[in-house]
Formats: sequence, structure tokens, C-alpha cells
Amino acid sequence: MSRVLVLNCGSSSLKYRLFDVPAGGVDPADPAPVVVASGTVERIGESEPGAPKDHAEALAAAMAELPLDGLTAVGHRVVHGGLTFTAPALVDDAVLAAIADLVPLAPLHNPANLAGIQVARSLLPGVPQVAVFDTAFHRTLSPAASTYAIDAETAERYGIHRYGFHGTSHAIVSRRTAALLGRPVEEVNTITLHLGNGASACAVEGGRSVGTSMGLSPLEGLVMGTRSGDLDPAIIFHLHRVAGMPLDEIDELLNRRSGLVGLAGVNDMRVLLAKRATGDRAAALAFEVYCRRIRSYVGAYYADLGRLDAITFTAGVGENAPAVRAGALAGLDRLGIVVDPARNEAAECGARVISPPESPVAVCVVPTDEEWEIATQTLGVVA
Repeated sequence: MSRVLVLNCGSSSLKYRLFDVPAGGVDPADPAPVVVASGTVERIGESEPGAPKDHAEALAAAMAELPLDGLTAVGHRVVHGGLTFTAPALVDDAVLAAIADLVPLAPLHNPANLAGIQVARSLLPGVPQVAVFDTAFHRTLSPAASTYAIDAETAERYGIHRYGFHGTSHAIVSRRTAALLGRPVEEVNTITLHLGNGASACAVEGGRSVGTSMGLSPLEGLVMGTRSGDLDPAIIFHLHRVAGMPLDEIDELLNRRSGLVGLAGVNDMRVLLAKRATGDRAAALAFEVYCRRIRSYVGAYYADLGRLDAITFTAGVGENAPAVRAGALAGLDRLGIVVDPARNEAAECGARVISPPESPVAVCVVPTDEEWEIATQTLGVVA
């Protein structure tokens, strides 16, 4: 039996999950891993009473409550691996330095990820630490899919490249989709739609990422809870030159005051759907903009893949919002993409197919489990 602790350190939060993995391992697509303990610590570094002063205090408190005897390894979620990391890495001083060098590409995420690794190394000396990167799954993108059409020398100098994110989610969900269909993942072409407060689409060809909607940062692509997704870059220049907005304010606007919250005042899809049901025009428009963007990516990735076997919805919105699933794929029946209303609306949990049995493209709902993916990748490094 191997025991693996998975840590996901955000700027002001810590999520952890402790797994037991049987001898001989478990298929990462297994939907029922053995979870020994899990939890979340929030408000780290905030001035509220009782809030941990830093990640060291939060992690020390969490570890004091966990049964860590016989711990095999610790797996850490690291958001940005740049072009440096194509796979999970056993942490040493050189790996830590490389992650630190990537902070300019993920200034909100990598510093917190680094803090978690450093604290865990100090609290658990001798226990292997493994960094698992959100971007690594997308390192299989072709140059044509990952290159922006800007001056090549400038792009090379400043690391401007399509990196993609949510890689651990797209990886496990694409494998679970193949398992649901009873086919080897190498034979299945899937479009995975990770729809949460953050959202991204991924074209997966035989288990390999060949296209993804997020780019240099998690801002590009689909409409999200607070992020704009795709927009004309000239909007940034216009706001700076004409409206006089400083760049930091524009950054704040596009990342925290756009998307659903910018269009309708709420970033929770459940609240937005409730407002839409009452006839709220802003909520209705936000819903249409959200679904239209997804539909556009589905069409583009279908063209890129050439053959499509499945479209899979996952994450909080994807797994729990039938209206979004139906709206995002509306009108695509000529492409063999149909959502069965009864199956879509059924109060079911777990992996399932929501398209009619005769549909050439299976439409699926598959729960994601990024922590389990991190655990299995961690064991793959230290085994």
C-alpha cells in the first residue's frame, strides 16, 4: 500500500487530499480512489481572526491532523511548467529554481505553489516531493497549434507561447471517457470541456492534447466566471489610450470583472440560471454568449481532429448544469452531435452518456478528479 498526500496551494488557500493506493497501483481512470482524508484551509495571510498567517502555518496545522505514517510521497499541483517541464518532476533545488524562474508567466499561482513545496519539504524531510504541472499535458501541441503569429524573436525572448492549463483534468477525463465507451484511449478522439469558474476546452487525439483554449495564461479561450476569454487585443489598447485606464486596472477588469460577472453581475452559474429563468435579460445574454463560445470551440476542434468520437463535460458547471450542456451543443445535430433531453436532465451522478444510443458522437458527463490524477502521476515518478 502506498500513501500519497496531494497539495494544491492557492494564493490564499490550501487544498489537500490523502490517498491510499493498493500495491500494484490503480488505473488513473478508476473513478473510486481510496481517500483517507481531505480538507481545505482558506483565508491564508488575511487579517481575519483565526486565519493562518501563511502557508507554513496552514500546512503545519493540516499535517498535524493527518495520518502520515508510512507516507510514500507528496504530490504538488504547479500551475505553470512553461516549456521546461513536459512531465511531473521529482523536486530538488534545481526544479525549485526552474519553477521560480517561471513566476513571471504565472505570478498569481506559481509563488503559492512554490511556498507549498518549500513548507512540505521542511516539514517532511526525506519524503519525496513531486511537482505535477497543469501545462505538461499540453506539451504535445504541434508548433502550429502552440505558436502565436507575432514576431518570432519577441515571442522567443519573452516566452510567448500557447501553454494551456487544466491539463490534469483533461488528461484524466479523456481516459475516463474512453473507459466509459469501452475503448482504448489510443483509439478515441475527444473534446473535453472543463467548465467551472475557470473553463477550458481541449481537443484530445488518442490521449494526446492537440488543441486547447487557454494560452499564455488562463485568460484566453472560453467565457468564464470572472474572465473574459477571447477578445480583440485592440480592446486593451483602446481602454488604455482612450479611457485612460492603467494596465493593472485593465488586467483586473479582464481577469476579475469580466466573463459572467461582467455580463450579468454573478459568476455562479446556478444563480445565473435562476435569474435567466425569471426573464432577466442580462442573465439570458450572458448564457447565450457563454454557450456560443463553447459551441465555436467544439466546431473548430471537430475540424482539427477530423474524426470525433466523444464530447465530454466535466467540472462544476459541466457536471451539474444540464441547461449549459444542451445550450452549448444546440444546433450541431448535422455534425452527429445530439443531446438526449431525458438523459441530460436525469438526476444521476457519475460517468454517463447523455446522447441517444445511435448518435455517431457520444456526448458524455464525466466527473473530474485532478487530485487523483496528481497522486497517480506522483507515484509514477517515485515508484
